[in-house]
Formats: sequence, structure tokens, C-alpha cells
Amino acid sequence: MAVKGSVKLLGFSVSPYVNRVQISLNLKSIDYEYLIEAFGTKSELLLKSNPVQKKVPVMIHDDKPIYESLIIVQYIDEQWTSGPTILPTDPYHRAIARFWAAYVDDKVFPSLVEYRKAAEEEKPAALERVKEGFALLEEAFVKSSKGKAYFGGENIGYLDIAFGSILGWVKAGEKMAGLKFLEESNTPSLVLWAENFLSHEAVKGVIPENDAIIAVAKMLDGSKN
Repeated sequence: MAVKGSVKLLGFSVSPYVNRVQISLNLKSIDYEYLIEAFGTKSELLLKSNPVQKKVPVMIHDDKPIYESLIIVQYIDEQWTSGPTILPTDPYHRAIARFWAAYVDDKVFPSLVEYRKAAEEEKPAALERVKEGFALLEEAFVKSSKGKAYFGGENIGYLDIAFGSILGWVKAGEKMAGLKFLEESNTPSLVLWAENFLSHEAVKGVIPENDAIIAVAKMLDGSKN
């Protein structure tokens, strides 16, 4: 295991944002202590570590907290340089990866939530927005992967982690809806990419099972918060 001070991760296993940090730490072979937050509660350590947002994930490295999943991923890449590189080394490719990672957070994941919560008559339009987002990511994958297995090339990188972390929610959403968001007829490259990503050693055991996500989704949909 790579050792560079003590590392603690405050998280909730069904959070794709927490999963990003777990995958990045695994990829760099970093030993860490995982402190699981109970759903619907905020521990004293969480409130102390992230007093502004009061949310996970929070990574504490040598008693210094870092927040926001993609910022934490970047920090891990810069702090532990001996492991595989997560962000592209080329400035342009790094900028493009950051753009698409932001697109996942700002458009793709919210569209999945929107579809789940949509009234029956609104679902067809909501489904189109989900599929449009995946179609654009299909194009981005073909351009950036250059025939390799991942967005990052031969190994998973920044955009793989950003997008791949929501695959559990994609698959759980498909099970709940009884349809496919990612299908070979429209996004053949992403279907294969998802299989490769989920079978990667750094990812195995991190992405939650469908039933765990569905249970949380139902709690969230029933919550007034």
C-alpha cells in the first residue's frame, strides 16, 4: 500500500461521489480508514470537518479535510504521484476530461433523478434527455479513448471515475423503470466500457448492488428534504 500520512474517508456507500474517492484511493493503492455515515444523519466529525456543506465525501489526510468528490480525486492524483496517473498529463486533454466530468454532474446524473421522479406523462421526454446525455458521452468516449478500453486510454482515468461512479445508479434506475438507458443499439461503446470499468480491480466491491441503491432512492423520493 502507498503510504503518505494517515487517510480517513467519511462517506456513505451508496453515494456515487463517495465511490469516486474509494476508486481513486484503490487505484493508487492507498490504505485508508473508511468511516461510514449513517443515512439521514451527520456525525460530529463530519460537521467539524465540513462545516460549510455538511456533506460527504470528506477525505481527511493528516488531519486536513478535503471536500467535493472531483476535487478530492484531483488531490489524490497530485499527492500520490507514484501510482497510476488519474488526470491526463496533457493540459488540453485534462481540460476536456474536466469538462465532461462536470457534464456528468450537471446534466447526466440530474437527468436520471429527473426521470425517476417524473410523472408518467412526463417520462418520455425525460427519457429522451437521459439518452441524449449518454449519446454525447458515447461520442466523447470514441474521441478520447482512441480504441482503448477506457476514456483514459489503457487504464481508468479521471472521466472514467467521474462517469463510472454513477453506473450503479444507472443500473438501479434501469431495474426500477424496466428499461435500458445504456443499450448497444445507441451506445455500443459505452456498454462495453461499462463492463470493463465495473470489472476493474480498483472498482470491484465499490459500486453498490441494485437493491441497496433502490432502497435509498425510495427513501429519498419519500423524503421532504
